[in-house]
Amino acid sequence: MISFSTLRPGAVGPETELLQTGLIRAGFLSGAADGIFGKETLAALRRFQQSVGLTPDGVAGPATWHALYPYLTGYVLYTVQPGDTFYRIAERYGTTLHAMETANPEVDPFRLSVGSRLTVPLPFEVVPTNIRFTSDVLALCVEGLRARYPFLGTGTVGNSVMGKPIPYLTMGAGENQVLFNGTHHANEWITSMLLMKYLENYAAAYAREGKIAGTDAGDLARKTSLFVVPMVNPDGVDLVTGRLSSGTYYEQAVSLAEGYPAIPFPRGWKANIVGIDPNLQYPAGWENAREIKYRLGYTKPGPRDFVGPAPLTAPESRSLYQFTLAHNFSITLSYHSQGEVIY
Repeated sequence: MISFSTLRPGAVGPETELLQTGLIRAGFLSGAADGIFGKETLAALRRFQQSVGLTPDGVAGPATWHALYPYLTGYVLYTVQPGDTFYRIAERYGTTLHAMETANPEVDPFRLSVGSRLTVPLPFEVVPTNIRFTSDVLALCVEGLRARYPFLGTGTVGNSVMGKPIPYLTMGAGENQVLFNGTHHANEWITSMLLMKYLENYAAAYAREGKIAGTDAGDLARKTSLFVVPMVNPDGVDLVTGRLSSGTYYEQAVSLAEGYPAIPFPRGWKANIVGIDPNLQYPAGWENAREIKYRLGYTKPGPRDFVGPAPLTAPESRSLYQFTLAHNFSITLSYHSQGEVIY
């Protein structure tokens, strides 16, 4: 369960971007989510609070976050009332009959049962591409996509150092198994956004019997089983994006970064939260990697390139390793980024 901070005017950072995203999607704020809780955000928040029956105090506390939650996940749960039809419900929320049918595959639209619950997708895409991608944003996207496209599978491969879940999603039921993963390196969090956006596009193409990258999505799903682990290193991501900015782990990271003053903090942080590079943790030439990185001066925990005391000592890497062993992947693709290049 996501624990949102209480935000007041003057707040800055990724949670403010998330607040602004919800207000934009709800139609109360225009422009981009800049992460600065200024006058326009305050006015929009007050208007939103008043519209949902909350005291318009301009403070985003638990009740406000609860009211905004559907605009962060992209769906609402609706209780069927007498006289309701799929068409009327879709019209009320600005969505489509196709979206309703996709999200509720077990429901006969001509035999709605009063008091039953329906998933109603809202009229915008789930995965945001204009804000920082934190572990919270990822969790919201996983929930939203799973609700909108119930044919997606979800689970966790394990947990991070700080105990955060490392989720995976699946698409398709074919014999040929493929693994995509992203953000081994914390400052390459854009690869998580890329993978989640691809998965949303793939699911949408499948639902409408369309194509993804020129290939029939239904045919692709019948032939392959795609597994996506979008964020291998959630603790490191939250450090880089500013979601984690206090506490014991943060202070420990600050201390480790002081040993490498040439690496900007936190922007240059690639490691997990205790200073081990997850990408260098696998038992595949680990000794060679240690020799190379030690020669370059990365001999202790820090922002990047420390291989760890032994292979698979980082729980993030160990989890993905064990997940891989439990499947028969034909190929795995690990996404990385350098500047504006994703590879």
